[in-house]
Amino acid sequence: MRRRSIATATALAVVLSSAALVGVVAGPASADSAKILPVSSVGDIVVDGVHQRVYLSDPTSGKIVVTDYNGTVKATLTGLSGVSGLALSADSGQVYAAVKGRNGIVSVETSTYTETARYPLGVAPGDLEVVDGRIWFGYGADLGSLDTSGPEPVVQLAQRGDVDFYAGSGPSLASDPAVPGVLVAGNGGRLAVYDVSADGAALRAKGAMDTGAEQLDLTPDGKQVLTSWGRSQGYGYSIGAYSTADLTEQSGYPIEAYPNAVRVAPDGSIAGGSNSSYDPDVHIHRPGDPVPVRQYDFPNTGNSSGADLLVPGALAWAPDSSRVFAVSVNTYGTYTLRALTDPTRELPALKVSAPAKSERAKKLTVTGKLTSKTPLPAGTSLKVTRTDVESPKGKALAAVRTKTDGSFSFTDTPPAGGKVTYKVSYAGDATHVPASGSDTVNVSRKATALSLNNNGKVYAYGKKVTFTAHLGTTYKNRTVSIYADPFGADKPRKLLRTAKVNSKGNLSAAVTMTRDTTVSAVFAGDARYASKTVKSTGYAKVRVSTGVSKHYKTGKIGSTKYYYFRKNTDPVFTTTMNYYKGRQQRLQLQVHYQGKWYDTASEYFALGTNGKSVVRLEAPGESGIRARMRSSYINGSSGDSVNSTTHGAWKYITFTK
Repeated sequence: MRRRSIATATALAVVLSSAALVGVVAGPASADSAKILPVSSVGDIVVDGVHQRVYLSDPTSGKIVVTDYNGTVKATLTGLSGVSGLALSADSGQVYAAVKGRNGIVSVETSTYTETARYPLGVAPGDLEVVDGRIWFGYGADLGSLDTSGPEPVVQLAQRGDVDFYAGSGPSLASDPAVPGVLVAGNGGRLAVYDVSADGAALRAKGAMDTGAEQLDLTPDGKQVLTSWGRSQGYGYSIGAYSTADLTEQSGYPIEAYPNAVRVAPDGSIAGGSNSSYDPDVHIHRPGDPVPVRQYDFPNTGNSSGADLLVPGALAWAPDSSRVFAVSVNTYGTYTLRALTDPTRELPALKVSAPAKSERAKKLTVTGKLTSKTPLPAGTSLKVTRTDVESPKGKALAAVRTKTDGSFSFTDTPPAGGKVTYKVSYAGDATHVPASGSDTVNVSRKATALSLNNNGKVYAYGKKVTFTAHLGTTYKNRTVSIYADPFGADKPRKLLRTAKVNSKGNLSAAVTMTRDTTVSAVFAGDARYASKTVKSTGYAKVRVSTGVSKHYKTGKIGSTKYYYFRKNTDPVFTTTMNYYKGRQQRLQLQVHYQGKWYDTASEYFALGTNGKSVVRLEAPGESGIRARMRSSYINGSSGDSVNSTTHGAWKYITFTK
C-alpha cells in the first residue's frame, strides 16, 4: 500500500500568475473541489476507495480527520499524541496510525471510525506500510514489523540489516499491493529494497539516493523506486527513479520547482508535487514520459504576494485513479484539501477565431484549432453552436471535423444581427477531458429610429409630466423600456414601464417632477434592427415660500403689498423649501431709491431638516426706508445640483416711526 509520512509544512505562499487566451477553453476546472481542513498540521494522507473517505493525520493537534471525497469532515479522532504515518488494510476495513506519543500503533475501523485496538511497540513509529498483512514501520534509524494475524500480536524490531539509515523519526517506506513481499525503505541519502515475503526483512539491494528525498514509492510493475527528489541528470529538479534490482539511478521526471512529493497510482501514473512559487504544484506523468500529461496550480488564499503551497508529501491517489488528493497551506497556516479530478486525462486547448464584424445574411468563415499533448486524430468531431438574439439558448449547427494538424473551419450565414457567438466543443475521450472555445462576431443591423419628448423643459415642483417615446420601423421587437434617473446619488435609476408601443409607435410614462430627472427610452434591438437608447432631461424647480413676521400691519403702496415695521423693529423672514442634505437658501435684499431697486446684500443660509430657514434683518433705526427680499435656490451654489434654479416671490417691507 502506498502510504507515506509527510513532514509538517510551514505556512509559505508565493503569488500565482495565470494567463487567459481569448477564445480558448482547456477543460472544465470546475469539477475540482477544495475544502478547508480543521487541522494545525498534516502528517500523512491515505484514501479509502471502498468507503470513499480520506484520512489525514495532524501530529500537532494529535488527531485524525476523516473527510469524504469533497472534503466534508465526517469524523475526528482525538487523543493521538504525535500521530503521523497512516496505512490502510488490504480489505479497507482498518486504518492503522503510528502514534509516537504512545510508542505504538492504533487500529481504527473504517465503517464506524472507532478505535478497535492499540499495539504497543516500545519505540516511536513514523511511516507505515502494510505488506502481505503485516504492518511495517520506520523508527529511529531502523524498521520493524507488527503481525496481528495470530492470537497475540507479534512485534519484530531491528530489521534494517546492513543499511546505515539516518537516525531520526525513521526511514520512509514504500510498497505496492501489486508487488507482494517487497518493501522499500530510505532516508538521509540511503535507499534499500527488502524481501519481506518470509519472516523478517531480507535485504535485497541497497544504494544511494539524493539526500533531499523525503518520500518514496514503488511502481506497480515492481521495477522502479521513485523518490520525491531526484538528481538533475542535466536538467533541473526531478522526481528520482531507481531500479529495484540494484538501485542504479534511471531517468526521472523533471519538475521545474522544488519537488516535495511523489505518489504512484495503481495504473502506474505518477503524481509529483513541488514547493512551487510561480509554477504548477502537482504534476501528472504517464509511466516513462518526462513531459507531464496534466498539471495543477493552486490559488492564492493568503495575504502575501504568492500562492498556496503543497504540504510536503501531501498527495494521495484515489484507488480508481479518478482523482488526486492534495493538501495546500497558505500564509495564515490554513490547510485545504483539494480533490484534483481527471488527473490522467490530457487537457486539450480549443481555439476559435471568427471575424470581428460581418454583415447580416452574408456568409462568414470561422476557423480554429484543437491541440493537446498527444495530438488527436484527424476527423475528430466537434460540436458547433450559434447563439444570437433569436436563439439565446443556442442553435446547433452542423458538426465540423478536424484536419491532420487539428485545425478546422466552417462557414455560416448569420440570420440575425447583433452579437453572434460561435461555440465549438470537443466531447473528450478516455485520455482527454472535454474542451470548448468560442468567439463573437458583431453582425450589422439597421439603425433604429427612437425619440423621446420633453428634453430641456423646466417644470414646477411636483408637477406630473408625461414622457412619450416614439419607436420607428423594426423587425419583430416592438418593446420599449422607459427609465427615470433622478439627479442625486441617493436615488437610483428606476424602471417606469416596459411594454409594446401602440399602433402609432408610442409608449408613455409619467414622472412626478421633484428633482431634475433624466428619462431614457431603451429599445433592446432585434434580429435586423440595432439596439438604441435615447435620453431626455426634464428640470424641476424647488418649492419655496417666505413668511414675514414682527410687522405691525400690512398695506399697499400703489398696487404692491407691503409689510410695515417700526424703525427699530427687526423683521424676521421664515423660508420654507423642500429639503435636501446640505441645501442652503439664498436670501437677497434690495433697497428702493429714487424710483429704482438696488442690490444691497445676498447671503446663503442653511435649511434645517424640516426645510425651514429663519433669518432676522437688523432694523435701520430710521423711517422712510423701503426694501424687498426674496429667497432662492441656485443650482450648484445652494449646496447641491438636483433641482433647477428657482426664485421665490419678493416680499416688500417699509419702516416707519
